Amino acid sequence: MKGLVVLFPVLFLFLGSFFGDARAAQGSKNGVYIVYMGAAASGKGSLRDDHAQLLASMLKRKKNSIIRSYKNGFSGFAARLSAEEAHALSKKPGVVSIFPDPVLQLHTTRSWDFLKIQTDVLIDSVPSPSLNSQDQESDTIIGILDTGVWPESESFNDKDMGPIPTRWKGTCNAGNDNVSFSCNRKIIGARFYDIEDDVVAKGQSPRDMVGHGTHVASTAAGQAVQGASYYGLAAGTAIGGSPGSRIAVYRVCSPEYGCTGSNILAAFDDAIADGVDVLSLSLGGSAGIVRPLTDDPIALGAFHAVEHGITVVCSAGNDGPSSGSVVNFAPWIFTVAASTIDRDFESDIVLGGNKVIKGESINFSNLQKSPVYPLIYAKSAKKDDANENAARNCDLDSLAGALVKGKIVLCDNDDDMGSVVDKKDGVKSLGGVGVIVIDDQSRAVASSYGTFPLTVISSKEAAEILAYINSKRNPVATILPTVSVTKYKPAPAIAYFSARGPSPLTRNILKPDITAPGVNILAAWMGNDTGEAPEGKEPPLFNVISGTSMSCPHISGVVAAIKHQNPTFSPSEIKSVVMTTATQTNNLRAPITTNSGAAATPYDFGAGEVSTTASLQPGLVYETTTLDYLNFLCYCGYDLSKIKMIATTIPKDFACPKDSGVDSISNINYPSIAVSSFDGKEGRTISRTVTNVAGNNETIYTVAVDAPQGLNVKVIPEELQFTKSGQKLSYQVTFTSALSPLKEDVFGSITWSNGKYKVRSLFVVSSKSSKSY
Repeated sequence: MKGLVVLFPVLFLFLGSFFGDARAAQGSKNGVYIVYMGAAASGKGSLRDDHAQLLASMLKRKKNSIIRSYKNGFSGFAARLSAEEAHALSKKPGVVSIFPDPVLQLHTTRSWDFLKIQTDVLIDSVPSPSLNSQDQESDTIIGILDTGVWPESESFNDKDMGPIPTRWKGTCNAGNDNVSFSCNRKIIGARFYDIEDDVVAKGQSPRDMVGHGTHVASTAAGQAVQGASYYGLAAGTAIGGSPGSRIAVYRVCSPEYGCTGSNILAAFDDAIADGVDVLSLSLGGSAGIVRPLTDDPIALGAFHAVEHGITVVCSAGNDGPSSGSVVNFAPWIFTVAASTIDRDFESDIVLGGNKVIKGESINFSNLQKSPVYPLIYAKSAKKDDANENAARNCDLDSLAGALVKGKIVLCDNDDDMGSVVDKKDGVKSLGGVGVIVIDDQSRAVASSYGTFPLTVISSKEAAEILAYINSKRNPVATILPTVSVTKYKPAPAIAYFSARGPSPLTRNILKPDITAPGVNILAAWMGNDTGEAPEGKEPPLFNVISGTSMSCPHISGVVAAIKHQNPTFSPSEIKSVVMTTATQTNNLRAPITTNSGAAATPYDFGAGEVSTTASLQPGLVYETTTLDYLNFLCYCGYDLSKIKMIATTIPKDFACPKDSGVDSISNINYPSIAVSSFDGKEGRTISRTVTNVAGNNETIYTVAVDAPQGLNVKVIPEELQFTKSGQKLSYQVTFTSALSPLKEDVFGSITWSNGKYKVRSLFVVSSKSSKSY
């Protein structure tokens, strides 16, 4: 996807390089395979010895060929094997799957304020609960699988926090950083994982040396820090979504090995035993790589975590806006897209005549505020023998230094050959004093360029600048330093990088599930990042970055708050509450759009933008049960014997339904509805069951349907009458249409309301066929 390196010049360019190198080294040098053996059996002894004996009988190898063993939430191990050995081992009894150890990718103050402002749901006359109020005491434990944490950040102080929950069974493993790294009543546990788990290498610890994990953890559960900012920008009080929650850190990503599947599974295994309530993973695979569920370490780990009552929240990926680019799409995973907030980082351009053009970036320009600097379009600064396309995209080797020196250069960014940082460095090396980049996509996402004057504009804004350049013999301009602007409209909008549905696994589950703020998010950062510091400045204590990595912990914080308030809720009930109370409008009270201004759909935002108040006051929930997930595996083509190996709990009389095709997936009790292979004349009927969680008072919910033109939607019954809390009632939805096939996928909603609560389920109907892997 164009623009990842543009988005995050410090973080993601760096991560992409060393994680890419780690991937290559892993595949060619280590030969690590994951052997997944399903649910952990009770009463087993040392599984590592059992696994080593299994390997020895097959391979006559040394026991230290096993590098990781899983025994708490599930059974299996990671080992060094040849392809031939792996194939032979896959035939052994008890082995569900065996696959090469994959290397996965890493995918605030104003964001939480904006979510509160956005919420416009009248519940009752009683004051609504506050998601991140300072007096909220919570023993909810959020596990963060990421790059570690910077424990000295003020976001992780434990002032006024009570004792660590007695149910916590984890540990604080400081590794070789035991002098300075310590846990407290906020960060109650820390672990780290490397390929050699029996040897603590120099420098290995849970400490975050990238920044990503610290940012994620503080977004989810950081304490309130007043006066937080990024060098004066986005100033305010930084606070996490659930500041009373505890944090358990699992560093699964490292510069040496990347984010390996074997380490991720080890963290899941430990977290299940440690006693976390929520797991937050701002990482995943790449779009276009669809693994079977039994070869997907996140899907496997999440399945067993959910079995143990742990809600697993994952980022949807940064490969948008391509259709079908969403990752982490298993139905037991809570999948999060990214949207903007009402804060903008403006770095404006002033042309001769004091015409102001709005731009987007973070820079601390020291140029004069008056437009006194010569302005040139990069195409006009090309060398005589250079390619014009390369020159207008500010390729260093294509520009004539004499024509660039002392000037502000207007650069295109449509060749996918170099990042914005490359353009900046190239122009700067030739003596240029500033850069204006034309990029419609990244125009809405601010990246930091330090003290160098650089700003990003859209093609519409570029047309004005080009017209000015062409009308003047000596065009001039200046670039102003960044200012942060709040109450920006429209917001939210779906970020261009946010991965899109439909799910590549099956069209019969709508993914992503939800969207949350993921653009220009301010949160805590590692304290020694001199590379991020502008010239002459100390390393920042907070940083502004973007990605579905940032939207994921927003949902993790909401989930923790709901869990605290409703401790008996299952992961699927919590997911249902968040999805069915989401909003689909922006701060103009108009439908949410994409960053380009086009109407957004559930393929972009799932159920909508999370509401931080309505989600704390649920009326009805959709519980996706163990039976639903077992049936899902049947519908995906897994046979009964393999399902019995995978699942920890399975009814004695369970058997796969006779009609176990992929279209049956639509009938698992999910909070949204997705139908594929739709024949309008034959129609399709879908069943759902809701549970009353609002108390024992008798109440009647009536249904309202919002259907697109050409699609007929009938709900039976039209009323649901509840008499007690916990009561379950079912309804059916029948879709028909005179159009067959449908010309395009269509969307709508079904809302149940009793005058106090509104419970909305979005649906998508498609005539396109589905498939499973």
